[in-house]
Amino acid sequence: MKFRNKTLSLNSPQVMGILNVTPDSFSDGGKFNHMDAALAQAEQMVKDGATILDIGGESTRPGAEDVPEALELQRVIPIIEALSTRFDVVLSIDTSKAVVMREAVVAGADLINDVCALQLEGALQVAAETDAAICLMHMQGQPRTMQLSPEYENVIQDVKAFLQQRMQACIDSGISKDRLIIDPGFGFGKTLQHNCDLLAGISRFHDLRAPVLVGVSRKSMFGALLGRDVNERLVPSVVAAVLAAQQGAAILRVHDVKETVDALKLLSITQR
Repeated sequence: MKFRNKTLSLNSPQVMGILNVTPDSFSDGGKFNHMDAALAQAEQMVKDGATILDIGGESTRPGAEDVPEALELQRVIPIIEALSTRFDVVLSIDTSKAVVMREAVVAGADLINDVCALQLEGALQVAAETDAAICLMHMQGQPRTMQLSPEYENVIQDVKAFLQQRMQACIDSGISKDRLIIDPGFGFGKTLQHNCDLLAGISRFHDLRAPVLVGVSRKSMFGALLGRDVNERLVPSVVAAVLAAQQGAAILRVHDVKETVDALKLLSITQR
């Protein structure tokens, strides 16, 4: 797949390392919100096998507060500029704000990763004006309230219908389909059962004919299912990533890059 001036084969699962330059993200908030720490973490993830780095300046955890545009820019643009000169990997901007998307691409981002699927004001137009790849994610509700009482008639069919509609909106705006990636949005307006149904049904998204990104790393579903604290979710996170890869997920968005890469290497020898 083309990511601006970079090409990355999605014939085998690629690992996207999460780099939250925020003080309040649910798992790693405050760890990497200074330049030196962020660069060191990025370097380690690249060494561990990440081919994509996803930089986020606003937490989207349940109950998260909105971050002003200027503050988000202040958080993400310097690190994207620095990373673009240091590493030959795909850089992703995790944002829903049109201005942040535009400035991040100018700074060197190759992928726009939007939990709101380009629904906020100006986002679709800005994305269409760039040459970046785009990840459209499904979310029911907004981060502050999305986990209050999510309901679906059929979670897989409903999520697929939404993603198909957003893909068509992109195409109608002049964005070629080969720039699009889809994400069912684990934990974003979903109950534990919804998340489990989605994990079991990843293969059913392939008829949308777009690469599927799966992000289940350290999610609260593992706390609810297994009683594990956020810092005790390595094993279920890696197992879930492997289950997604077995069903054809193209990109795995993770905190624990090394362990996920190792697991995928083991998976690959069983699929030769």
